[in-house]
Amino acid sequence: MLTAIVGINWGDEGKGRMVDLLSKDYKIIVRYQGGNNAGHSVIVDGKKYVMNLLPSGILRSDTLNILGTGMVIDPKHLVEEIKRIEDNGIKINESHLRISNRATICLSYHRLLDCLEEERLADKKFGSTKRGIAPVYSDKLMKKALRFGDLFDEDTLEEKVRDILEWKNLTITAYGHEAIKAEDIMEEIKTYAFPLRKYVCDTTELLNQKVMDGKDVLFEAQLGALRDIEYGIYPFTSSSTTLAAYAPIGAGIPNHKLDEVIGIIKAYSTCVGEGPFTAELFDEDADKLRSVGLEFGAATGRPRRVGGFDVIASKYGTQMQGATYLALTKLDVLDDFDRIPVCVAYELDGKRIDYFPVGDSLKRAKPIYEYFKGWKQDTSNCKTKEELPKEAREYVDFIEKSVGCPIRYISVSPERLKCIKVY
Repeated sequence: MLTAIVGINWGDEGKGRMVDLLSKDYKIIVRYQGGNNAGHSVIVDGKKYVMNLLPSGILRSDTLNILGTGMVIDPKHLVEEIKRIEDNGIKINESHLRISNRATICLSYHRLLDCLEEERLADKKFGSTKRGIAPVYSDKLMKKALRFGDLFDEDTLEEKVRDILEWKNLTITAYGHEAIKAEDIMEEIKTYAFPLRKYVCDTTELLNQKVMDGKDVLFEAQLGALRDIEYGIYPFTSSSTTLAAYAPIGAGIPNHKLDEVIGIIKAYSTCVGEGPFTAELFDEDADKLRSVGLEFGAATGRPRRVGGFDVIASKYGTQMQGATYLALTKLDVLDDFDRIPVCVAYELDGKRIDYFPVGDSLKRAKPIYEYFKGWKQDTSNCKTKEELPKEAREYVDFIEKSVGCPIRYISVSPERLKCIKVY
């Protein structure tokens, strides 16, 4: 079984929590795109783990976790992330973690360029995490990037670095910043990237063999459909393809097809960063959602923008992901609401619409809200859908019907096992 877990909306839907839960049934977990510009938070036995690069399956000792071909990996961040996980008693070795030799290396000059461009844009900024993601993906497409396989060819590595910097410094100095020295980048590579060489291999060959042997694989995405470079709220998107359709390609096995797609969807809406967010709320409901839901970015700590569940965006995201079924997260956050806001449609240029608009049309869209009666009961100990309060069941049924995809899982707590399996 080849299964992808993907975000339906803007990201931050709780994918890490679901990957951690479901990884008990999968021995191989693969991150297939993105970098350390987002994070997955997982709580196990009361302890919180935040992973920006490592697949969430890393918390289980009997899994093989792979950083795939489609990723851009900051060695410094990864080394520090591995240490942070190991400091919490989880040993990481070569049988537990592998890095694709085709994955792209993100370095300090990528982070620098990200910061310089955001500063130049000022009030027109994209809301970048300043982790260097857009610059390194740009370099990848320009064929001027380093890949992890290059770390084994030390005779040519420094020459590659010098050639890249000769070109890259044309841009860096144009911002008014001093040129980057090849010696400094080589020191960075030797300090942080070389220690990672023990994890690097041809993961395409490795994964192909595992699939041929009948092993199940879980593909883990970063962010959500609305941040996809092709189908998201461009240009306020990530620089990679966040859709399930890319999973086999970004993982390194384009010759295989997915068997199912699990779309992760939150019981309300959140968004980190700039760009249109039609369902955004600014009232007491927004303050309460942010506070109770602990809505702050796992990678940046930034407060998330919040809103009621967005039917239009969620239906669109579900379609773009080709979701087989959904996992609804954070239902428990709504336990103490007297009424629950839901964005059921948009108003665009004076007309009610039920489709997700593109480009500047999305900027003009306004939310049309309806309110559902709250259940005012603790749901965190519910083990079946039938145990949920009547109003909560009705709310879940509404979401399922409105987006046109069955809900198989309902998360009622961030704790690993507090998740209802409906069928």
